[in-house]
Amino acid sequence: MKGDIMRYQKFLPLLFFFALITTGIETDVSLASFPQISKHFSVSEGVVQLTIAYNFLGFCIGALIYGPLSDCYGRRKIMILGNALMLIGALGCIITPSIEFLLAARFIQGIGASASIVLVFAMIAEVYPFDKAMKLIALMNAGMSSSMALAPILGGFINDAFAWRGNYSFVGILCFVNLALICLFMPETKKELDSKISVTKILADYKQLFLNLKFICASLIPSLLCASYMVFVASSSFLYMGTFSLSTMEYVTHQAIVVASFAVTSLFTNKLIQILGPIQIVRLGVFLCVLGSIIFMGISNHSAFSAYFMTAFISLFCVGFAICYPVIFSESLSIFPNLRGTTSSFNMSVRSLLVFLFTGLSSLFYNQQAFTVSVVIFCGVGISLLFYLISIRFKKNIAQEVS
Repeated sequence: MKGDIMRYQKFLPLLFFFALITTGIETDVSLASFPQISKHFSVSEGVVQLTIAYNFLGFCIGALIYGPLSDCYGRRKIMILGNALMLIGALGCIITPSIEFLLAARFIQGIGASASIVLVFAMIAEVYPFDKAMKLIALMNAGMSSSMALAPILGGFINDAFAWRGNYSFVGILCFVNLALICLFMPETKKELDSKISVTKILADYKQLFLNLKFICASLIPSLLCASYMVFVASSSFLYMGTFSLSTMEYVTHQAIVVASFAVTSLFTNKLIQILGPIQIVRLGVFLCVLGSIIFMGISNHSAFSAYFMTAFISLFCVGFAICYPVIFSESLSIFPNLRGTTSSFNMSVRSLLVFLFTGLSSLFYNQQAFTVSVVIFCGVGISLLFYLISIRFKKNIAQEVS
């Protein structure tokens, strides 16, 4: 097994990257198609937004089990299983005859998609030391975000040329190629496998994570920020093309700017960490997220509010998210080094559940106005700020006890 890792050492980051972008762009590619899907199936904008909510509900369920399963059967086998399910879901999206079928296919796709997100980061933590893992996670975020920045533009062209099924077909092709690469080249990275799956042990492991305040804060802060961002993503096409009457290409340009703000910032996160240090980076990142969400909510009801203002303030939020994410996420994976699979599962499952809840809430109250979207975003950011303050207080108490 060690020989396999050494043999593919140079290619592992590329395999990880392709697996992540396949998972990352499956939603962003289809965003430009949302208005067309709404018309095709004669359903409301809120119902179409549920394609994201159901996808993340499936993601939540899959994320809970992939970590423990991979601890027993190995990362490679579970990566193959999950990505095969994602391919099946993608094929369902292509042939869907109804909105109900599409929602079900997106749910299955979400169950499969969670495998790569859960296991890739666990595999990075197993193969690389903490400092290098943190840098690689930041680079993965930058690469994934760059592809997500291009995804709406690509999706806009595909949608104009082949309609909404063309976007899902493109995702299906990516899923097939990704599964083939995993089957051919992905090595096993877990050195020692658990002898058997024990439900009692799984529950005990999750209980250990749940009762650790330091871990809960490190897990929930980025998860809540991610959920807040996905609220914007779910409603962005309707806001830009409906509320602000932009064309498809104008919409994807704005969307690309937003995602690029995360991607470009992620490229420089490692240098910023070296200059300011992890603690100051997290503080700055949380501050920018709060600032962007407050300004967005504060002026979204103003008559002068426009698509350009929305793009600017969401981009400010994304800059903050990008600089604090790798530090907090890496910390969450390092707290319980013997439970990395379960830890990664917990992180991604909770994150997906929060995305499901927040996007579902946003779709329920969606009224084609940016203000309602901004309120839901602010709620997510506000709760993440609360957990950040709790984590600071907790660390201060620990430091005082040690001294």
